[in-house]
Amino acid sequence: MTSARFTAIQMNSQNQIEQNLLQAYELLKQTAHQGSVLAVLPENFACFAPGQQRITAERFDEIATTLKRWAEQLNLWIIAGSIPCAYRPDGQIIEDGRVRSACLLIDPSGQVVARYDKIHLFDVKVADGIGVYQESATFEPGNQIISANTPFGKLGLMICYDLRFPELSIALRQEGAEILTAPSAFTHLTGQAHWELLLRARAIDSQCHIIGAGQGGWHGTRQTWGHSTIVNSWGEVLASSSDEIPTTISADYDADVQLSRRTAMPLMEHR
Repeated sequence: MTSARFTAIQMNSQNQIEQNLLQAYELLKQTAHQGSVLAVLPENFACFAPGQQRITAERFDEIATTLKRWAEQLNLWIIAGSIPCAYRPDGQIIEDGRVRSACLLIDPSGQVVARYDKIHLFDVKVADGIGVYQESATFEPGNQIISANTPFGKLGLMICYDLRFPELSIALRQEGAEILTAPSAFTHLTGQAHWELLLRARAIDSQCHIIGAGQGGWHGTRQTWGHSTIVNSWGEVLASSSDEIPTTISADYDADVQLSRRTAMPLMEHR
């Protein structure tokens, strides 16, 4: 498959899992009807509320089962943004009470093809209403770079803060990635400053097509940037959302054009 249509789903998830899942399903259904083969949900799509990570993690398997059913029903590849999970990919329980931020890649037969656990955790100070973010207090970092084969190209999986580390996108490219996915929940302040810039930079670094699916709007006292964006390997913005939430954006991927650009400028050979 040398061309395909991909969709980024933008949500305003709150603290009610059932309502968030209902919203996600309607957007996935819309995506499938519009002819996309891959949909990317945002980070924390099932629940986005302080102190709810462990509670959500207790329902990880249930949420994953629901997503697998939807993928099969809609004949759709799904990047399940991120879901808190209380156990590591090998099944080992995280003993200290923290969870992992797990991104699932699910194929149209309802099978989980890959799981990526967020490596870079958001421990920063931001001049917004929250001030200090310490993701590592609640989450254990992952330690594996994950990519997976699909009929439309090899996918490299990232989550949100990972975008600030070009080493990860380069490592994914070196594993053969052609498309990168970045489900996110950027703060309004950092997103306004850097979101599009980071997506375009990582696309240019890696010569990969990138799909950035964001949370947008207010989640209690926290405000996210939204502006979901799809960028091609030349760093061109193919689609970008408005402030509307929820919403979807879609764009076409052309593997032949991307290969010609990589051939003309062989960055991996020169590196």
